[in-house]
Amino acid sequence: MPRFIQAHATHPDPHMALALAGAQIDGQRAGMAPTLGFLYLSEDYVPHAQALLDEVRLRWPGCGWVGASALAVCASGVEYFAEPALALMVCDLPPTQWRIFSGRHPLAADFGARSLLMHADGGTPDLQELITELAQRCSSGYVFGGLVSGRSSAVQIADDVVEGGLSGLALGPGVSWISRVSQGCQPLGRERRVTASDGPLVTELDGQPALDALLEDLKLPAFTGETTTLRQAMPLFRRTLVGLSDAPGARREYGPEVRVRHLVGLDPARRGVAVAEQLRQGELLSFCERHPDAARRDLVRICTEIRAEAEERGARMAGAIYVSCTGRGGPHFGTPSAELQWVQHALGEVPLIGFFANGEIAHARLHGYTGVLTVFLEP
Repeated sequence: MPRFIQAHATHPDPHMALALAGAQIDGQRAGMAPTLGFLYLSEDYVPHAQALLDEVRLRWPGCGWVGASALAVCASGVEYFAEPALALMVCDLPPTQWRIFSGRHPLAADFGARSLLMHADGGTPDLQELITELAQRCSSGYVFGGLVSGRSSAVQIADDVVEGGLSGLALGPGVSWISRVSQGCQPLGRERRVTASDGPLVTELDGQPALDALLEDLKLPAFTGETTTLRQAMPLFRRTLVGLSDAPGARREYGPEVRVRHLVGLDPARRGVAVAEQLRQGELLSFCERHPDAARRDLVRICTEIRAEAEERGARMAGAIYVSCTGRGGPHFGTPSAELQWVQHALGEVPLIGFFANGEIAHARLHGYTGVLTVFLEP
C-alpha cells in the first residue's frame, strides 16, 4: 500500500522553511523509506532552488524529486499567495513504476508509461504539440500538470533544477489514479459554431458577424459602426472569455472538453472577435466569464466524483496533486485559502500539495482558469 506524506511551511529563510516542513515529514513517516518526492516552491525561493534540492537529497537519500516554482503554492487546506513558502510530499511508490524526465534526460522509450505529470514553461515553442506527442506515448493518453508561474523567473525540478522546456514524472501501469478538471467559468449565452475565421480572428458564428454575437451575449446595443460605443464597453470585454469545444453540448457543463481562452481583441471593420488561439472552422464557441459560485460548485462536484469512483473501486485515496490557475485561489473564491479548504472539505483528509499555474494541463490539453485534481489510489 503506497503511503503519501505532505508538509508545508512559510519562512523568510528558505532553509528554515524546509527544516520546518522536513520535521513534519519525519514526524509522520514512522520508518517509511521515501522513494519519490514532490517539491513546489514559491517564486521567492527560486534563487535557492538548487540548494533546497541538494538539501532534500541529503535528508532523504535515494529519493527522486520532481516539482516546480510558482507564483503561489498550496497544500491540504492552505494556499500561500504573496509569501515565501514551500510544499512537499514524499511517497514510497516502487521505483519500477515511475521515471523522471526532462530535456536533459528524455523519457526512455522502453518505459511503459500509463500517464504523465508534466511541468512546463509557457514560452516553449509548439508546447501543445509536444504535450500531444508525449500523451501518445502513454497507454491512457493522459497528461496532467501545469505551466510554471512567476513575476520574473521560474524553474522546474526533475532530479535537477531546469529552466525552460518541459519536465515531469512518467507513471507506470501499477500506479492507480483518478483525475478531474474543474472549470471556473459560466456561459454568457448560447453555443455557436465557427463558420468563418482567419487565424485567431473569428468573423462569423452561425453565419452571423461574431462581434454581433458577442454584443448580444453581453446584452449591449448592436454595433452600428460607431467605435466609441465599443471603447466604452472595453472593461466588460476584458472580463469576457471564450470557451472552445469540438463536442456539441460540452459547454453546458464546461468539462475538460472545453478550452477556455482569453478574448484578445476586436476588429470592428470585419465585425470580428480575436481569441488567444488559432481557430478552426466548425469549432463550437461560447462566450463566458469567471464566476466564483460556478467554480465552487464545480470544485465540489469533481471532489465528489473522485470520492465516489474510489469507493466503487474499493480503493483508498492515498495522496493528491492539485494544480489551479493563478487567477483562482482565495482572491477568486472570496477569502484566503478558500479554494483549498473547499477541496479539503469535499475530498477529506487526503495528503495534498500543488501550485498555481499560468495554464493547466489535463487530458493532454492546455487549459485556463481551471483546477486539475489528481488523486493517487492504493493498488
